[in-house]
Amino acid sequence: MSTENLPQSPEQPSRKPRVAVVFGGRSSEHGISVVTAGAVLKAIDRTTYDVLPIGITTDGRWALTADEPERMAISDRRTPTVDQLAESTEGAVVLPVDPASREVVYSEPGSVPKALGEVDVVFPVLHGPYGEDGTLQGLLELSGVPYVGSGVLASAVGQDKEYMKRVFTSFGLKVGPYVVIRPREWERDESAARRKIVDFAGEHGWPLFVKPARAGSSIGITKVDDLSGLDEAIAEARRHDPKILVEAALRGREIECGVLEFEDGPRASLPAEIPPPDAHAYYDFEAKYIDSTPGIVPAPLTDEQTAEVRRLAVEAFDAASCEGLVRADFFLTEDGEFVINEINTMPGFTPISMYPQMWQATGIGYPELVDLLVRAALRRPTGLR
Repeated sequence: MSTENLPQSPEQPSRKPRVAVVFGGRSSEHGISVVTAGAVLKAIDRTTYDVLPIGITTDGRWALTADEPERMAISDRRTPTVDQLAESTEGAVVLPVDPASREVVYSEPGSVPKALGEVDVVFPVLHGPYGEDGTLQGLLELSGVPYVGSGVLASAVGQDKEYMKRVFTSFGLKVGPYVVIRPREWERDESAARRKIVDFAGEHGWPLFVKPARAGSSIGITKVDDLSGLDEAIAEARRHDPKILVEAALRGREIECGVLEFEDGPRASLPAEIPPPDAHAYYDFEAKYIDSTPGIVPAPLTDEQTAEVRRLAVEAFDAASCEGLVRADFFLTEDGEFVINEINTMPGFTPISMYPQMWQATGIGYPELVDLLVRAALRRPTGLR
């Protein structure tokens, strides 16, 4: 029997993709992650996507938060926290580790768990350990939920500055002199570990930059001009990470470049230059986020230099097997050579951050940038790829 002339049932309207914006976290970069989330929540197109804000407190609890981006801004030189935004001090959001279900559940002690609906993609705007370093990415892989940004390996490589530099070197990208002190070296012989740094200074000269090996946003970094400041710098770095990285100072200009994944592959933005901040010894956390030291976008480079740094940024993106987005940071030395300092697989992403500013100068505004990242994540499957 033909069904051509039978009345057709109306098609059910397809629901909008649901984006969970996950932010906060257990690292020392908790506050700037909350600020970034506020910017993303404000920019995301609500006519295209449903949005679910999920904050992770400093002690690791996944909390349901209000969708109120205006409360997520820096105020009185202080960054906000998830604890201030959480709808409950005890309730927890649970993402089931089951690829067959993307149902998010919210539970409070003494109450029946409440289903919050399925999540189609996660936009993790966490910085530092327990979020940007592959740990959250691994959880999302197990859950079968697509997410914005790099996968487990690239996220881990991008977080650990030692292995990042090893990967870059193996792909022929030039890095500056550095030395790493691992936790066991401190535990085995603290004086020998310190002497290793002093010997490095003897070879490469002062100043040195003493850093946590697995942190970002310039947190825990100290510029050390001579031996007298070394012990305090080591203690500050180890407060954030038991493994520290010590770098020789490179004389030159600081140049940054953004990389964004399109359907036909990664492309680089116009670069930016970070001038030495007047009120700070270097481009530290306060210069970046509190005093908002402006970068120069686009960087005043020759056409050849601009093309070269864009090429190198994409090479770094590919070398570390990155996806989605990366900010690549370089030094342009006095002899005209680009030396890569590091990449950030989830760079600062507020509208005043350098990554969005570079893409704005390249022709992609902040809301479009957010949309492109979500679309790239929705195209990409979880698992081996």
